Amino acid sequence: MTDTEFLDHAEKLLLAVEQGCDRINDTTDADLDAQRSGGMVTITFPNRSQIVINLQKPLHEIWMAAQSGGYHYRLEDGAWKDTKGDGEFFAALTRDASRQSGMPLVFSAS
Repeated sequence: MTDTEFLDHAEKLLLAVEQGCDRINDTTDADLDAQRSGGMVTITFPNRSQIVINLQKPLHEIWMAAQSGGYHYRLEDGAWKDTKGDGEFFAALTRDASRQSGMPLVFSAS
């Protein structure tokens, strides 16, 4: 994958995260604060915990830091998969955001 292809796919992921936060705020009482700065999105929860998602262009990876730990994802077969084989990005974001918010939240690629 070229750098340009990576950036195209990664931008779609970050946009989906931002749109997911907007949708969640419109349909729940979660009150997520999503801030975008370049290739990074920081989601802050009412309890002040955060999830940080950022691009690692040289590695063609997306990194996510949450209370549960740090995770690295690479695009494989159209999905962002954990480099250690621990699942897919949006499933992990859903899991960690739900834990940190204390309520069931759902993120998806679309």
